Amino acid sequence: MAFVVLFTTMSFTINVHYCGDTLVAYSLVKEAKSCGMEVLQKSSSCETQLVQKSCCQNKQVTASGHDDLKPTFHNLEFEKQVFITSFFFSYSALFEPKTVENTSFEDYDPPLIIKDIQTLDQVFLI
Repeated sequence: MAFVVLFTTMSFTINVHYCGDTLVAYSLVKEAKSCGMEVLQKSSSCETQLVQKSCCQNKQVTASGHDDLKPTFHNLEFEKQVFITSFFFSYSALFEPKTVENTSFEDYDPPLIIKDIQTLDQVFLI
């Protein structure tokens, strides 16, 4: 869910350079590099020149993110509140650590055998 919020609020710009109808360069951070085909016109004070349209184009594609991320809980109905609380408590029980029972008898040794009770009572496994 955090990634959805991140990508919907993120804005970015892509600068693209076309030479004719072919994509030559693109850049995410700064202006795209040109292909070097631009016609450089040097104008002098005495002559007039016709303006030629260049075959190259620079385009800028912008994707703007959303700024309205204020959650509205003023119209949260009682049934929805009950559902949210029951959902939270039912799934939070899944991730609780299991309790370890205290077995205090593991630290004690069994009593010493003074007489073998099985032979005294004559009880044998067959």
